[in-house]
Amino acid sequence: MITEGGDIDMEEFLKRAKESASILSTLNGDIKKRVLNQMADAIEANTNRIKEHNEIDMANAREMNLSPAMMDRLLLDDKRIFSMAKAVREIAALKDPVGRVLDGWVLDNGLKIEKVSIPIGVIGIIYESRPNVTSDTAALCFKSSNVCILKGGKEAAYSNKIIAQILQEVLEKNSLPKELISLLPDSSREGVAKLIKMDKYVDLIIPRGGEALIRYVSENATVPVVKHDKGLCHTYIDSFADFDKAIAIAVNAKVQRPGVCNAMETLLVHKDIANEILPKLFEEFKLYSTELKGCALTREIINVAEADEKDFETEYLANILSLKVVENIDEAISHIQKYGSGHSEAIVTENYSNAEKFMNSIDAACVYVNASTRFTDGGEFGFGAEVGISTNKLHARGPMGINDLTTYKYKIYGQGQIRE
Repeated sequence: MITEGGDIDMEEFLKRAKESASILSTLNGDIKKRVLNQMADAIEANTNRIKEHNEIDMANAREMNLSPAMMDRLLLDDKRIFSMAKAVREIAALKDPVGRVLDGWVLDNGLKIEKVSIPIGVIGIIYESRPNVTSDTAALCFKSSNVCILKGGKEAAYSNKIIAQILQEVLEKNSLPKELISLLPDSSREGVAKLIKMDKYVDLIIPRGGEALIRYVSENATVPVVKHDKGLCHTYIDSFADFDKAIAIAVNAKVQRPGVCNAMETLLVHKDIANEILPKLFEEFKLYSTELKGCALTREIINVAEADEKDFETEYLANILSLKVVENIDEAISHIQKYGSGHSEAIVTENYSNAEKFMNSIDAACVYVNASTRFTDGGEFGFGAEVGISTNKLHARGPMGINDLTTYKYKIYGQGQIRE
């Protein structure tokens, strides 16, 4: 495995990153767009290099007996590398988020005030498993004129290193400092511990990954943190649901890609339709070899393993699903409020009042009516990609795109006014 140089001076590294931010903040939108398109071209042109490095990670992962879900997250094939390049091009094509006049007004004394979007500065992103996050987050940060410091998981060390190197090569060809996009030089736990306390140089930390990582960063950082916590997502099938629609949505939410944060982990079913729809769901999920666990009422209808309290608290990130029969929509909402992680929740119903009640009652970043939770994704939302899916309420929530990577300042234009 790659081991990063722990003897590299962290403060000096971060100081260089902070200094490079002033260069990035002066680049106009056309230059950033051109550089990003070159990065996309470089990713495609270096497909074989990326796959060679990824295969080393995959081989190491097999030796470590990583789960199938983790292996799936780690894999980079031609299709996924093409998607990485496509995401970078989509980000390049977006309107520049920096320099937007968000509001403006003139005071009675003649002072003209403008509220203008600006980059956050230096952003540290800590993530696990998926190496495509390296190019996605680097491109989003570059587009929004932020310097990014990336710390991926050790299981993707070779993949992350080659992707970052390819992006840095493009920066240097354009006479831009490679520090604009950097991997954290010390990827040990000690290195992360140093990074999250360097508020002199780092303006924001975005952790995305397992519950333990999020908790550690949140409890120990002195740098502001936007959490991208677990996705314990639910779908509730109401008594007024269209069965065909409900089954298709539930199956997609669970099996389309079980190892991601917007996949459904618990399916709630109204008691009035449970006897009819649960056997249909059972047969459908059997086609995908989904492991089903159910509450006592569920097990009276279909033959599944028992789901206990721990199951309803678990983000499986695997092809496993908990089922619960609920008395009514109020019990469904109560269950989600108790066990949900504030990520993505869905109701399937043809009843307008129930749909609105669910939408207004559920406190989550994304709430759906008659659609799969799998759509909670920056690319699907039209952002090109995302730095993650925030479960915070401040300063961003849900898929974080380029606009969420900006803050603002006030520009005040006067003509000699003084305060009396």
